[in-house]
Amino acid sequence: MDLDVLNMFVIAGGTLAIPILAFVASFLLWPSALIRIYYWYWRRTLGMQVRYANYDDYQFCYSYRGRPGYRPSILMLHGFSAHKDMWLSIVKFLPKNLHLVCVDMPGHEGTTRSALDDYSISGQAKRIHQFVECIKLNRRPFHLVGTSMGGNVAGVYAAQYPEDICSLTLICPAGVSGCETSFIKQLRELQESEDIDRIPLIPSTPEEMADMLKLCSYVRFKVPQQV
Repeated sequence: MDLDVLNMFVIAGGTLAIPILAFVASFLLWPSALIRIYYWYWRRTLGMQVRYANYDDYQFCYSYRGRPGYRPSILMLHGFSAHKDMWLSIVKFLPKNLHLVCVDMPGHEGTTRSALDDYSISGQAKRIHQFVECIKLNRRPFHLVGTSMGGNVAGVYAAQYPEDICSLTLICPAGVSGCETSFIKQLRELQESEDIDRIPLIPSTPEEMADMLKLCSYVRFKVPQQV
């Protein structure tokens, strides 16, 4: 084989090997970095931009797309232990001319975390109202969407600040259930026992993570050990 051709193959192989080795090393050692890159890619693809808003010494982190117009803006509230990027799988189906805002709930992701803050549902609704006023989202009534814990907060927000809301969507809102599921029963038992060392929604080991997924998800899937 010609030496120049051989060198070309070696260079091409080395060029391909570097990103492959970097990916494998990241997956084994820093999987969170890959997850951040994944969300960054999808935000960029969908045209979502990340911004920060401050209310006194409190910081809110949010992503948005579009500008307020004649159609109502949409504010989306995620659930417990999630973050604003969980909405990206929904955002991709929404018209690009809508003004969308996805905020990190109090104590989550880029929004301020403080042990002194009020994380009750009414306390979070008050914080979200501060955020709405910060970015002047309530200049006109907007559409509010919430899921799980965020659905509970959204419902309370609509009751406390009805002048801000033109319509409301609640997706599996926490606190509203037509039946006593094993999940709700377990949470109620923990609340009554006041045992904060074994909250199933806050896993600290791979085994607890597996138990949480069994409790919360109908679809069975396994999270890689590295994650």
